Amino acid sequence: MPPKKAVSPAPAQRTLSAAEPERPSTAPTAPSSGRKPWIKRTPVEVMLEQIGKQEDRVAAMREELAKEERELQKLQKAKTVLESL
Repeated sequence: MPPKKAVSPAPAQRTLSAAEPERPSTAPTAPSSGRKPWIKRTPVEVMLEQIGKQEDRVAAMREELAKEERELQKLQKAKTVLESL
């Protein structure tokens, strides 16, 4: 087995000088990046939200289906007119 080579420290590390005092890293309470803060929810709240989203999706699909059915009826009427000629 070959001997292991010593790994040198990464060159990207900086040393603090007297002009750069160490700043404590504190997390801000209100994120400035525009993201909403994390809110802990119960499993019941999660399920109710999922049910609400699914109901919204189904309602949108029903509206789209009704629109497509109206379009189909128009085309079928046009077809009967064309076939009668």
